[in-house]
Parts: sequence; structure tokens; C-alpha cells
Amino acid sequence: MTVPTVTLNSGFDIPQLGFGVFLVPADEAEQAVSEALEVGYRHIDTAAIYRNEEGVGAAIAKSGIPREELFVTTKLWNDRQAGEEPHAAIRESLDKLGLDYVDLYLTHWPTPEKKTFVNAWEKLVEIRDAGLSRSIGVSNHLPEHLDAVVAATGVVPAVDQIELHPAYQQANVTAWGEEHGMKTESWGPLGQGKYPLFENAAVVAAAEAHGKTPAQVVIRWHLDRGFIVFPKSSRRERMAQNFDVLDFALSADEIAAIDAIDPGDGSGRVGSHPLEFN
Repeated sequence: MTVPTVTLNSGFDIPQLGFGVFLVPADEAEQAVSEALEVGYRHIDTAAIYRNEEGVGAAIAKSGIPREELFVTTKLWNDRQAGEEPHAAIRESLDKLGLDYVDLYLTHWPTPEKKTFVNAWEKLVEIRDAGLSRSIGVSNHLPEHLDAVVAATGVVPAVDQIELHPAYQQANVTAWGEEHGMKTESWGPLGQGKYPLFENAAVVAAAEAHGKTPAQVVIRWHLDRGFIVFPKSSRRERMAQNFDVLDFALSADEIAAIDAIDPGDGSGRVGSHPLEFN
């Protein structure tokens, strides 16, 4: 079955289901991405700080898949946000990836202590205009950060890639996106195994109803909510399972039951807080 796509505010389409390589070691990235491409993934999400862009690029080169059929994302790390550094950083990433452009380039964190995230966004607009990235976005930005970058440039990010899973849904960020035409990407979509998500009654019930695993149900929940999601796995069997979510959809009641997992008080966060991470 075909992976659904979402149209970004840049006019480009992004596959809604992709493959993430966070924490994939550099010496394993080529094989992992090669296997993901064989499974059927066409959207790969990496970052400079992951230190595996070379492996991602090698897998893409060896795959023989036409460039226009792939969607590649990488990210600007926090220590490259100031001055003209973003321009040097994107060229280094493109060199490592072996590509002329990426489909999406993101600033990685707002790093409030550094006070460089607005400059970084201004430089990403220039990078987009130079054709080095077809679309540009941010990661881990809260509404206050999003307001600041739009006020400075008039350019709304195509996406905000944020920690998002059933126990932590960041409704304030997703609502900002809906109001301004920005899409939401989910990182840590399965909660990184840091709480018993797969034992939750709503998830288990939906898995039994559809003959799927709890993980497949949660990935489907992201898709049905309209989020862009890229679960990570180094095991081919798990890659295939994560991809096998296109032949069913959750009911409105099932979605609502999983929505209700979020306590609404922010206690479900399992990663770093954007106001504290620098």
C-alpha cells in the first residue's frame, strides 16, 4: 500500500511515515537505511548531531532509487546557529549525504540561553532560497519560539518536530500549527519505552480489534491524527512491522481513547524540555 503524504506550506509533499536514524551508530547506518529502503520507506530523518549522515548518504547512493522519490531530512545542531554558521553546516551535511539538496532542513533546538534560534531561522530562509533545502522547519520549538521566528521573517516553518506520543501530545504546539499552516512531526512516537504504553488498555483493545501489535496501533494513531512519524529501529523485522500500518485505520472512539492517555499536565514528557536544553 502507498504511504500517505502531507502537503507542506512550501508546496512540497512529505511521506507521512518515515524512518528515523536517531541513535543508529555511524557504522550501522548504511545497512539500517538500506534495509529500510528495501522495506519500502522513502522518507529518511537524520541530523548532523547523529553523526551518521555519511551512512545515510551511502545507502541512498547504493539504492538506485531516483532522488525525486526520496525525502531526506537533516538538522542544524545548536552550536552552529550563530552568524553565518548555518550556511557552512548545511553544506557539510550535503557533502556527507552526497546530495545537492535536502528536502527538509530543521533547526534542532531553540537553545534559549544562546539566543541564536532566530538568527538560525533567518539563515534557513536563505538556505531555502538558495535551493539547498526545498522546505525548512524547526524542532522542539514552543509557541513563543514559533511566534519569534515568524515575527522576524514572516516565514512560517513547514514543520515543527516535537516530542509527541500518547502520554505527551503538546496540544499547544499542534494547535499553533493548525492555526498557522505548520505540520507536526512526532519524535519519540512510541514513548521511547519509558512508560508502559503498550500495556495501556486503550492501546491493547485497539490492537486486539485490528489484529495488530500495540506499537502498530500507536503508529497508526499518529497517522490518523495527521502527524508525520518516523519510528526508529535497527532490526529489519521491526522496520517491517512499523511499516505494516497502512491497511487499517482506527475508529473515532479508538482515537479518542488513546488521546485520553495524556494527563494534560505535562508529566508525560520523557525527553528534554526546550526551555532547559541548550
